[in-house]
Amino acid sequence: MQAIHQQLQDTIQTLYRKAVDADQALDRLQQDQKGKFAAVFAADSPFSTSAKRFGPYVEEIAHEWQLLKDMSDEDAKAALPSLIKKIELALVTIAQFQQSLIKK
Repeated sequence: MQAIHQQLQDTIQTLYRKAVDADQALDRLQQDQKGKFAAVFAADSPFSTSAKRFGPYVEEIAHEWQLLKDMSDEDAKAALPSLIKKIELALVTIAQFQQSLIKK
């Protein structure tokens, strides 16, 4: 599990940096009266967070990772797929958002 935790830490750090950049882009769009939406992810997403920026979602992921580190290996293995799904969804969504900015 130690290798998995190290990989998760590296991935979450990368996700955090990408989220900061994406949130700055969202701030610029909002200043230009663009980007009017209620939340980054729909209510039916795996996230319990609802926010207009990526940062709070990354905080939720980091919190879940911290909880995972304190679990037994068996419980951690059961909780891991949900965490990975959230990480993947966040990374893909940020990449799509950044790609949409390039096309403009």
